[in-house]
Amino acid sequence: MAKISPGEFINQVRAEARKVIWPTRAETTTTAIFVGIMMLILAVFFLGIDSIFSLIVRSLLSLA
Repeated sequence: MAKISPGEFINQVRAEARKVIWPTRAETTTTAIFVGIMMLILAVFFLGIDSIFSLIVRSLLSLA
């Protein structure tokens, strides 16, 4: 791998940074709401799965 000067590195970083397309405020808000809803759905799902397994384990331990 060829070494480049710090100045050239900074120029390349600036060139790549210019290519970035930042999301709009509306896109960011929509994505954040979607992530929050998915977190709630998954939390409820895993709570249900955990409760079912807990019930199964408790019933098996009561047999012993």
